[in-house]
Amino acid sequence: MRYGRRVCSLPLMLLMIGAVAPGPLLAQKELSGQWQQKMFEDAPERVAGAWIGDYTGMPINDVARMRGDTWSSSSWTQVERQCVTASPDFAYRGSSQLRIFDDVDQLTQGVTAWHINTNITFLNRDIYMDDRPHPPPWTANTWEGFSTGEWEGDALKITTTHLREGWVRRNGLVRSDQGTLIEYLVRHHRYLTMVTIVEDPIYLSEPLIRTSDWVQAEGALNYPNVCIPGVEVEHERGWVPNYLPGKNPYLYEWADRVGIPHQATRGGAETMYPEYQKKLATMTVVKTEQSAAKGAQ
Repeated sequence: MRYGRRVCSLPLMLLMIGAVAPGPLLAQKELSGQWQQKMFEDAPERVAGAWIGDYTGMPINDVARMRGDTWSSSSWTQVERQCVTASPDFAYRGSSQLRIFDDVDQLTQGVTAWHINTNITFLNRDIYMDDRPHPPPWTANTWEGFSTGEWEGDALKITTTHLREGWVRRNGLVRSDQGTLIEYLVRHHRYLTMVTIVEDPIYLSEPLIRTSDWVQAEGALNYPNVCIPGVEVEHERGWVPNYLPGKNPYLYEWADRVGIPHQATRGGAETMYPEYQKKLATMTVVKTEQSAAKGAQ
């Protein structure tokens, strides 16, 4: 008995694979590897943290401003807050190395998910590339949130929802759990740039856009940063650090130190744009009584 030859053309084979492929057949860029953070002009905000009362260039509203004015850095001494992690919109602003790796479909060799780990905040993100929908609004929020990805040219666009409340600047300015994070991850040879766009209907009047950079580090390893909370400063049970409205003595310390008008440090969307320099030129630098007394000593 003779059996006929089975012939399958290449276009037909690609069509069959594409019908069952969970994602794009070919990724636009290879992102896998170890990445060491480069901070350049972003220090000290991304290391020691921004000064109390420094809201310059932040598109915050009055509610966010009040949160910052009444916040106290002593809250970091509370045992329950010492090991609190950070969501991706802020974790990558710290001194964090990245480890990026992928899941690959064995049939199509298409990437079905990207994974990004940080060594400082124990943040382990899963970015799904299979067009799955985001969970309904009543789903629990997490530090990582729920992320899906898609390629726009050579940039991996990541959309993240269901985030817990997190920081936008480590001096009391926060992003609510209603916020959405859009990221664009772009690789250029040995360099990796992440553009983050934070939208928050509760605390931001306009999107907050920032960029962070990494350089490929072939010999680097991500070791876990183990955090063990403990009593650092004795306080009464139930103590909650805060400042009442108008009672924060450090609110204008940074402005007085660098010679910036107090009004200019209060943030708002207008402070993000070059046109604000014209308004800044009309302002008068006036130091607080406390700062003036320090200068006289």
